Amino acid sequence: MRQKAGLNRSILDTAPGEFRRQLAYKTLWYGSALAVLDRWYPSSKTCSNCGCQNPCLTLSDRTFHCDTCKLVIDRDLNAARNIAQHAVPPTPQLAPGKEESENACRATASGLP
Repeated sequence: MRQKAGLNRSILDTAPGEFRRQLAYKTLWYGSALAVLDRWYPSSKTCSNCGCQNPCLTLSDRTFHCDTCKLVIDRDLNAARNIAQHAVPPTPQLAPGKEESENACRATASGLP
């Protein structure tokens, strides 16, 4: 139990909010986009094939089984497919409130040079 507390502390020390801010900044800098999914979206409990949810899935279940379409898939792969389908890229913004069209690397708001 003590080891888990240390892991949780280490994860919290990484400052996930700062990491996301840096990702957003760097993706705009290089002309790409960061796709963001709602924090509470049940990506691993939703079937990537038909969209049905399995709320009884526990963290120890490593395989997702859909009762509706009979899909059997690795839980992490299923979640990755759901995230790819539902993540929405934010609207491009270089400098809020400014009329800038390029960033420091000459990337435009649309991501095209």
